[in-house]
Amino acid sequence: MIDATRTSLRSLLAILAAVGLLSCAPFTMGQDHSSPQSTAPPPDGSTDVPRYDVATIKPSSSSSDGRIMMMFTPAGISISGVPLQMIVRDAFHVEEDRIVGAPGWVKTTRYDIEAKVAPEDAPKLEKLKMEQRQAMLLPLLVERFNLKYHHETRELPSYALIVAKGGPKLKPSAVPDTPPNPKPPDAGEAPRPGDGPGNNRPRRMLRLMGPGHLEAEGGNTEMLARVLSQQLGRTVVDKTGLTGTYDYALQWTPDDAPPSAPGGADSGPPHNEGGTDAAGPSLFTAVQEQLGLKLESGKGQADVIVIDHIDLPSEN
Repeated sequence: MIDATRTSLRSLLAILAAVGLLSCAPFTMGQDHSSPQSTAPPPDGSTDVPRYDVATIKPSSSSSDGRIMMMFTPAGISISGVPLQMIVRDAFHVEEDRIVGAPGWVKTTRYDIEAKVAPEDAPKLEKLKMEQRQAMLLPLLVERFNLKYHHETRELPSYALIVAKGGPKLKPSAVPDTPPNPKPPDAGEAPRPGDGPGNNRPRRMLRLMGPGHLEAEGGNTEMLARVLSQQLGRTVVDKTGLTGTYDYALQWTPDDAPPSAPGGADSGPPHNEGGTDAAGPSLFTAVQEQLGLKLESGKGQADVIVIDHIDLPSEN
């Protein structure tokens, strides 16, 4: 289970990205999904992915205190206080800037969702990959929110995470990549080396110690790029060429200014890029000075999800 206060929502999204709840996977270009019955195939092409048999969807009862939670359960998924935009993003396995055309209420309205598969399908969930569990949200959005969408290729601003002049400052980690006979992860968790009955070996983890304070043990640069994507509201591509795992700490002054509009041509970097204020370094400065890496802005062709239509959810 993951929860957070309203003031740390962007930080929560970063953690979700790092543990795999917000991962990226390609989709077929030009595919139209205008029918309420249309669904997307599982990421690996398998058809043996169950659908949710029952689902209760209602406006969040936790909106007043800003707490949010998203947790995979043995029989399905439990969501509380989560903005619909975040659910849509998870279902498509893309970053926020790859989803365009959604009405404003999708970004602000939060929902509580309890969804379960049929009892005979519950054992299948244990064998699914994280991205397959996420993809199970898409039919739910199509059926209950009348979601209609299509794919387009657009030029989007992005960042490349590269090694800065002087080389990386990341400390190679002693945390093993894959321990022998690890236990299955708890629902909603990414596999964590070192887990297992009686196994006290260190495990890979990423912890947000507070706003603007990230620590990793056994983290790789791909994981870091996902976290940075969520903090910046723009896709960050790992181009460091680094293949190891590392222990590091990153501390910066969070930028509370709204991110640039997703999917637009964008005329410049987010507020405070490369700057430093009196309280501490910006995220861009911190990445370079503390990790020996650099965020380099650019543009490129990207597959985006265009939301053609979405309604308030149908009754339970």
